[in-house]
Amino acid sequence: MKKSRFALAALAVASILVAACSDDNTSSTTTTAATDDSTMSTEGPVDTTASALAMDTNGDGKVQFGIAAAGPRDDGGYYQALVDKATQISKDNGFEAPIVVDNIATENAATELSNLAEQNVDAIFVGASEIADPLKDLVVKYPDIFWYCNCGAGYPSDPGLAQSQDDSSEISYTAGYATGLLMKAKGTGTSAAFIGCCDLNFEKEAYLAYELGLQAVDPSYTMTYIPTGNFPYDFDNTAGATEALNGAITNGAVAVYPYLGGAHEPLVKLANEKGLIVMSAGSSKACARTDVKYDIQVKFDGGDYLDTILKEILAGTFNEGDTRTFHVGVDSEPGAEICKPTAEQTTAMADVFAKIAAGDFAADFGAVKGKAYSGG
Repeated sequence: MKKSRFALAALAVASILVAACSDDNTSSTTTTAATDDSTMSTEGPVDTTASALAMDTNGDGKVQFGIAAAGPRDDGGYYQALVDKATQISKDNGFEAPIVVDNIATENAATELSNLAEQNVDAIFVGASEIADPLKDLVVKYPDIFWYCNCGAGYPSDPGLAQSQDDSSEISYTAGYATGLLMKAKGTGTSAAFIGCCDLNFEKEAYLAYELGLQAVDPSYTMTYIPTGNFPYDFDNTAGATEALNGAITNGAVAVYPYLGGAHEPLVKLANEKGLIVMSAGSSKACARTDVKYDIQVKFDGGDYLDTILKEILAGTFNEGDTRTFHVGVDSEPGAEICKPTAEQTTAMADVFAKIAAGDFAADFGAVKGKAYSGG
């Protein structure tokens, strides 16, 4: 019953969206109802009764999403992307403001997710695999909730859990390649810094593939990975990340990939001050920002994934328990984009995307994964 109700809800939500569009730092956990100050549509009234009835999985007469994030909900990047999309969907359809629980530590995930489930939400969207371990038990304990996780590659399937995944090797290669193109155009240096947490396996996959893409432009280009957080999963250490970037600049870095959560945006601002090439870590809206400047947006945006999954539920091609994997060159959602590319850079990036889609780098990506996850 839950699955069919959510499919009906997705149909109603998608219909409303069509009608309306017709003409990424604190260590404490906070729980808030999300707000959105963006301008409401002036297209005219839309009846959301059908969608509310369909998506009201607990029968309390209202629709409310719960969002669980491992980092700050306003990081300007990876974590914020999912929060913003769920907030937008809720606002557009007259639902209650989502309940957002952010800065969830791995060791507290079971408690925080259980507390969120107890607040009579109809769906819970989990933003990352580092807080996903309790889900195998929670989907059984709270079967009336629609559970969705942007868990990333390798997370096991579960009949009670809808998932999105992507391929970090594909995405990170394009990020490195885009960086190489901009470094070549800039012509002032050959070194890039990749600033992360604590050399976790998925970070290794990302920076090894990034380096591979960077050196595909010029084999003389180098990448230095710099850990800045406490093990595990501390992507929010602004002081450590700032120190790392300043050190990298001293050592000649002309580009930086801040592969971070709460510490991401402070590093972007510092990179802007120092004139470095800088990129987003997840957000597909970075190029449109006016308060900070991005040169590249590296897209693995949880909000974009959620939007696509809702549409595929509508089309009958995605159900609870399914896993949707997004691929560079096949799907529009993942991959790096240069914000203001030249015609030559646009052609070069398109060629790389096509080669990735064709499997030309499959052996290379397999080797990257082997080194990252098994030391091979």
